[in-house]
Amino acid sequence: MNAQSYLLIAALLITGVLSARTFAEEHQHHDVNKSELELNHGAKWPIDESLHTGMANIRQHLMLNLDAIHYDQFSDEQFSALATTFDQQLKFLFENCQLPAQADAQLHILLAKIMQGNELMKNADNKKHGAIMIMQALQHYPMYFNDLHWQNIIHK
Repeated sequence: MNAQSYLLIAALLITGVLSARTFAEEHQHHDVNKSELELNHGAKWPIDESLHTGMANIRQHLMLNLDAIHYDQFSDEQFSALATTFDQQLKFLFENCQLPAQADAQLHILLAKIMQGNELMKNADNKKHGAIMIMQALQHYPMYFNDLHWQNIIHK
């Protein structure tokens, strides 16, 4: 898939025309038809600098707001603003990430989970559930991707 395709998909996701679920179903490239993350024959998948940057930015923004979200002190407007920030980071990832095909396919499984959570933060009655989905995806990231500089999410 070329950069223009990624930009189109990201734009559609950002504008809400294409849901995360539809994206995950439609964007099955590299002959991967799985919805669960897998290791690379027991090893973590390689990453590039843009993947670390985008994921670390998503993590940072979630962590800055995690206590307020956890204690139900996060307004609908704040969820919307946070979702917009996540959309920007997802767009950055689609535009810049250059992984090998199989690692890229696994990344899309993880990003689909983040996008689903992000859609819930924008549109669901229980927006907190979307933030929880994103946090769970971020917790899975270092289990499947070899990001040596990743800082695990610690939440009490």
